[in-house]
Amino acid sequence: MKFTLSVALSPLDQLTELAATAEECGFHAIALPDSLFYSERVSARYPYTPDGSRFWDEETPWADPLVATAAMGAVTRRIRFYTSVLKLGSRNPVLLARQVGSVAALTGDRFGLGLGVGWSPEEFEWCGAPYAERGKRVDEAIEVLRLILDGGMVEYHGRFFDFGRLRMSPAPRERVPFYIGGHTDAALRRAARVGDGWASAMMGFDELRDTIERLRVLRAEHGRDGEPFEIQAVCVDRFGLDGYRQQADIGVTDVITVPWVFDGLGFDAGITEKKDSIKKFGEEIIGRFEEVRT
Repeated sequence: MKFTLSVALSPLDQLTELAATAEECGFHAIALPDSLFYSERVSARYPYTPDGSRFWDEETPWADPLVATAAMGAVTRRIRFYTSVLKLGSRNPVLLARQVGSVAALTGDRFGLGLGVGWSPEEFEWCGAPYAERGKRVDEAIEVLRLILDGGMVEYHGRFFDFGRLRMSPAPRERVPFYIGGHTDAALRRAARVGDGWASAMMGFDELRDTIERLRVLRAEHGRDGEPFEIQAVCVDRFGLDGYRQQADIGVTDVITVPWVFDGLGFDAGITEKKDSIKKFGEEIIGRFEEVRT
């Protein structure tokens, strides 16, 4: 089991210190959220809350996750980073490939790309991307990203994206893993077909267990059941050593957590308090987990 620190909704001037402390305390990775802007009104429900409302407001701080990764990578040496998840539907994959390749180079290939479609029609339309057929466009965009990031002179001629021979240098020295997010059947099928892993949003234990089993079935259908596959989970009702053991037993490989929440602190808590929570989690959970498992 690996443990990843989520820095979602934290003040931006805390990010580098949080990353350095997480590395010191045994965390495997930092998970970075993505939001392009806060639109005053949205014409779709947010899919990961019971009532469809957003749990942040117009004052909530967000950093571009690729820029934030570069900053945090500069003050760390071992810990990895991944987006959880970046909204691909509103972005151009050729430009995104340039950005991902740069982040991979600047962090010494410590970056994984968590990808989702996106849920807000306004984010698509106001960034110049159509909301219609978004799933099919994202499938092509993933193909474009993989083609370019794998290196060499490449070209692509698809329905939504079309370009002649090009090369981006330097290409990542190690293959950038793609972690596919989303809870819909289409998202799970996409993860099973092309993903190196799947990233959950907030999900209860029973639903998480059923979803992991569904992914096993879908991956077997694609002949991929023997390949390595990460399950990155935000489970809302199993915590502590026993809870994480239960998550591991159903197939979770990477727990995404916010340690200061367990200490009753908000996302806007001070950096000293957050660092204390990270250290406590490292000692009481990460340091003891393997001992408990054995």
